Amino acid sequence: QVTTKVSPRSVTATVSRLTGIISAKGMKVFAVIDQSAQAREAGLQLRETTLVIFGNPAAGTPVMAAAPLAALDLPLKILIWADGSRTNVTYYSPAAIAARYGLNAELAAKLAGIDPLTDVLTSGS
Repeated sequence: QVTTKVSPRSVTATVSRLTGIISAKGMKVFAVIDQSAQAREAGLQLRETTLVIFGNPAAGTPVMAAAPLAALDLPLKILIWADGSRTNVTYYSPAAIAARYGLNAELAAKLAGIDPLTDVLTSGS
């Protein structure tokens, strides 16, 4: 299942806010991929689209140790993209990732922080 929330900010401002929140929480930003810039370099057009890959190795490592294929979905990813004048924040729900790999409640809880993180990200304050 995919979760999408709407940000009151532009794509660029939302990406900046997200990376700031991640860093403030002591997590690691592994990559910020501006997919629309990559498209322009290839001579193509793509709506503003940026993928942020982030995580906390202390939380993700036990998940991957128990379910090696979870590394296909970890580190976590948030896609921030323009849909007309709206900025969407989209990610795989932690429950969907947990179900995909048969994670127990303790391991699933290690992924659940993405929901409150995106709530803060998309809040007006």
